[in-house]
Amino acid sequence: MYDLLIILAERFSIIALLAFLLSKAEFFKKMVYNTALTKKDLLITMLIFGLIGIAGTYLGVPINDAIANSRVVGPMVAGLIGGPLVGLGAGLIAGVHRFFLGGFTAISCGISTIIEGFAGGLIRKYYKGEYIPWEYAFMAGFIGEGVQMLIILATAKPFHQAVELVKIIGIPMMVVNATGIGIFMIMIKSIFDEKEQIAAMQAKIALDIASKTLPYLRKGLNEESAQKTAEIILECTNVSAVAITDKKRILAHVGIASDHHKPGMSILTNATKEAIQKGEIRIAKSKEEIGCPYENCELHSAVIVPLFKYDKLVGTLKLYKGGKKSRGNVITNTEIELAKGLGHLISYQLEIADAEYQKKLATEAKLNALQSQINPHFLFNSLNTVISFICTNPERARELLINLSEYFRHNLRNVGKYITIEEELNNINAYLYIEKARFGDKLNVEQDVDISVLSCYMPSFILQPIVENAVKHGILPKGERGTVKIKIKDEGDYISFYVEDDGVGMTEEELQNLFKKGVGKGAGIGLYNVNERLTVAFCKECALSIESKLGEGTKVSFKIPKIYLQRNDIYEEAESVNY
Repeated sequence: MYDLLIILAERFSIIALLAFLLSKAEFFKKMVYNTALTKKDLLITMLIFGLIGIAGTYLGVPINDAIANSRVVGPMVAGLIGGPLVGLGAGLIAGVHRFFLGGFTAISCGISTIIEGFAGGLIRKYYKGEYIPWEYAFMAGFIGEGVQMLIILATAKPFHQAVELVKIIGIPMMVVNATGIGIFMIMIKSIFDEKEQIAAMQAKIALDIASKTLPYLRKGLNEESAQKTAEIILECTNVSAVAITDKKRILAHVGIASDHHKPGMSILTNATKEAIQKGEIRIAKSKEEIGCPYENCELHSAVIVPLFKYDKLVGTLKLYKGGKKSRGNVITNTEIELAKGLGHLISYQLEIADAEYQKKLATEAKLNALQSQINPHFLFNSLNTVISFICTNPERARELLINLSEYFRHNLRNVGKYITIEEELNNINAYLYIEKARFGDKLNVEQDVDISVLSCYMPSFILQPIVENAVKHGILPKGERGTVKIKIKDEGDYISFYVEDDGVGMTEEELQNLFKKGVGKGAGIGLYNVNERLTVAFCKECALSIESKLGEGTKVSFKIPKIYLQRNDIYEEAESVNY
């Protein structure tokens, strides 16, 4: 028995070698990965594993008009990786072959081979495409061979000869074949591990590319962003060229063949045109399939992935392999999968860019709408002041109109944009010039501004409405001289703004209703709009803070993080986006 065990193990090594070679075949990997297989793939698998079963028969050891063999390994493994149909098919091939070889166990061995192949398929079905641990596969093989021994005892005649045969071959075949099936599953586990390693590598590359390309793709799909994106992908991958197109033109092409695939040109390759027309991934494995009209084009294979934005095709991403060397010119499955992943990432980034752009437009529209509510309010009050001087002091009225026109010209030019704090103060001074003309000595203004903040940027027309409210609804109703204090202070990470008056103030109820649109007295309109602009443009923490006591005055303040006030391109950035 021991000698037979050694001989069977030695002969099984040949089958193990076949198994190793088989594990490198693409159709075999597709089956292991549970990828959709064609009927041709299934038939090939049945045939190959059926032949492995036949090889196991011929590599067996003749004993007492029977054969100690490894035939069952092929059909059972076929079932374990391919399911009931594949296992049954391979079992039929190997089992029918064994039947025609004859011998008193011909029927027993033929039936048991078919049963074990089908049983392996049932186990696969139970696991629903997941990896079957080699320990379970070993136990399945051990039990399956045990069943085969029982079938031999039940069907082979004469019975005493069957008993003697089972005594000799039972344990060796159960151990060797179960071990062989376990070894097969260990090889399959290595395929799973390889897939996971490739997936992890692809994920790392894709995430690295995504982080590097996001700043460019945030500006949409144009020649500049496409060029930068293509350069990054080429640098991070092992392909020969990378190209990005819209639906009609080449936006970028880096790597080989860039001498005739140039940005701005119409799309040259037939494969790309087909991918755009059908909206599907196109894999070209030869120069002819790529279809470049240039005879000496070095592009030999490609994967073309359509790019979408909200389910609408906007272009393609193309990875090419090629060059003067004959080897390494075929696009690999790994590169195809990477291209698919990058296509999804770029499409997603384009959607994010579009969403950000639309958000900026909506924000700008809201800010403009709020500012348009303030301007007529100020214009109405200013014109009343001018009218009061037309008869009594026409020259002063003329000066006021000049100041007013300059003031509005400046504000109309900077609607929805950022201006320096110094410019905002100039606007306030222009406003106060007009108001002082009306109130005379009743209006006193004090300013305390840190020089260091004058060059920082802020949204235009933020302070003026607050100062206007202090004058109109704080000082004017007082009926006597009053003071408005304007302070702008550098406070480290923040710039703080204060407008304080010693006017009539507000009741607690008026203060609570101040930001309820349509409620309270006129002071609420301007302050409500300013508060909305601050919270929309920045954050809730930048909202107005108001303190007021009836008969004592009102203090309005807010602060803005410096990080928001270091640049003036917040709205201009959106204007440069090309879609």
